[in-house]
Amino acid sequence: MTTAASHALIRLVERNPSITGAEIASELVPPPQFEHASFESYRPDPEFGSQQAALDRLGEFAGVWRAQRPGGFFSRNRKPKAELPGVYLDGGFGVGKTHLLAALWHVAPGPKYFGTFIEYTALVGALGYAKALQLLTGARLICIDEFELDDPGDTMLMTRFLGELMAGGTRVAATSNTPPNALGEGRFAAADFLREIHALSANFETVRIDGLDYRRRDTEGRASSVGDDGAVQRTAATLVERGHRVSLDSFDGLIAHLATVHPSKYIKLIEGVEIIALEGVHELSDQNAALRLVAFIDRVYDAEVPIVASGMPLDQVFDAEMMAGGYRKKYLRAMSRMIALTTGELPPHD
Repeated sequence: MTTAASHALIRLVERNPSITGAEIASELVPPPQFEHASFESYRPDPEFGSQQAALDRLGEFAGVWRAQRPGGFFSRNRKPKAELPGVYLDGGFGVGKTHLLAALWHVAPGPKYFGTFIEYTALVGALGYAKALQLLTGARLICIDEFELDDPGDTMLMTRFLGELMAGGTRVAATSNTPPNALGEGRFAAADFLREIHALSANFETVRIDGLDYRRRDTEGRASSVGDDGAVQRTAATLVERGHRVSLDSFDGLIAHLATVHPSKYIKLIEGVEIIALEGVHELSDQNAALRLVAFIDRVYDAEVPIVASGMPLDQVFDAEMMAGGYRKKYLRAMSRMIALTTGELPPHD
């Protein structure tokens, strides 16, 4: 590795970002890969009729805003039917729930917000409950991707928060990132979601989406690894020499550093980074560390930052005990995303 390249490399472990409530609020929009998501661009898998049914149902849900617009994908010459103010998308990972959620957001008039469960709870933490509620009051639509059931306190906080917003006329659409796998592989626990937010359950309609993970359709099902640490270092150095902003960290160093940064700040941790390079990936045995990695990978995936890594393929880092436990669905989603992040094309290098 050249000295110049070494000095230009970014070290994520040296970053200690802060984030304000205003910054969190300004980021409550769909991630870059869904910037242009639309109902028209959603491609239902003909093998799974529930995908077309979900597309049709979301179009009807959006009809309250589109009914008075001439033409358009969901133009109707009739008044939209009365319906519940909340919709919950229940399905396996990689079936297009976030695409549909973002498409709905794009159709809705403002003010409107789109974020993950973590981002909304971070907003309440940064601003305080009253100020966060004041900020979002009057929103026409709140989209919540990856609604968490990990923390009962946070879940019930969001129950109260959404209840007050919906009472004021805000419509809510959500997808789930449920820990329990009692309903079997490929299913999110819709019943658990509705039970946990019992005060709101009567206002939500559950829309089921079946299907295969689209990220696995065009891959061999395994994350890519470049081999040894030297190969990662050489790749990172070459990319830096070509003008790319590359971070280089040891896997252990990154995992330790994530424990010192609140998950709401992970997006700032990778700000400006074009490629993430990791040395010495290995299996994890600490579930807290694994869950922090999942949250980090979610933000990396949203930001569309590719990863080059040495050691064990990233999709194998969760041990057998974790994969048999209550957070199995989270790990499966993270594995799918790590396959996509490591098998995509990197900028050209020697």
